[in-house]
Amino acid sequence: MLSYRHAFHAGNHADVLKHFVLVQLLEYFNQKDKPYWYIDTHAGAGCYSLDEAFARKNAEYEEGVGRLLGRKDVPKELREYLKVVRDLNKDDRLRLYPGSPCCAAALLRPDDRMRLFELHPADSRLLQQTFESTGSNALVLEQDGFAGINAFLPPPTRRALVLIDPPYEVKTDYRTVIAMLKESLRRFATGTYVVWYPKLQSMQSRELPDKLKRLPVTSWLNVGLDVHKPSEDGFGMHGSGLFIINPPWTLPETLKKVMPYLVGVLGLDDEAKFDLEYKIP
Repeated sequence: MLSYRHAFHAGNHADVLKHFVLVQLLEYFNQKDKPYWYIDTHAGAGCYSLDEAFARKNAEYEEGVGRLLGRKDVPKELREYLKVVRDLNKDDRLRLYPGSPCCAAALLRPDDRMRLFELHPADSRLLQQTFESTGSNALVLEQDGFAGINAFLPPPTRRALVLIDPPYEVKTDYRTVIAMLKESLRRFATGTYVVWYPKLQSMQSRELPDKLKRLPVTSWLNVGLDVHKPSEDGFGMHGSGLFIINPPWTLPETLKKVMPYLVGVLGLDDEAKFDLEYKIP
């Protein structure tokens, strides 16, 4: 479980989808004056250097965020996310990529709070260093976010956005996500929960969205992006998805505008596509 390092994949197509949607959700939360908490169960290192060996190994960002920066036809709904990326890079060269905590930090207000879980010791230290230097309202915890989240639900503000973003290298993560959400919803049914998942050939990956739909919730949205056809050998990630519990009512229309654009820019073959389904009363 401690072998996974997100730095290998920083800025790839899955990060683009995840962080674009995360920014949209936070902008929606910011429309109310009441403060909220951002809780991240698998926060990673917070920010990633694209010049270092981890990121350079496959340079996945080149076919992700690298394809968007500099384009003149970017939909306005994508621009705030890309501004967060640009603000970390003071010249035209892409050197740093913001992970989910840094994307959130760019939008949180002084009275909002972050609770960031990261079990990997090296990434947890990097995460701590990132937020020590900014003097932010973030608490970094070197522990398993699946279990640790219970201590913070419900938050005092009764408003929270929870990102659940495990690596799924351990197959039990799929079951643990469901179990964690059942308990989290019991404690705090009105929170907004965002589950990231990889699109793989495995049964666990393909069945997860349907299992999430069967949770005791009345409002949900599922969006996925495939950037190429599944490999013939059955290995590798051909796309990713987000399942959102208690999404904003405005999100479907935003995704209908942006997802075709992302397919066109990030797609690698003729089988690139997006899927979108939702139930929002």
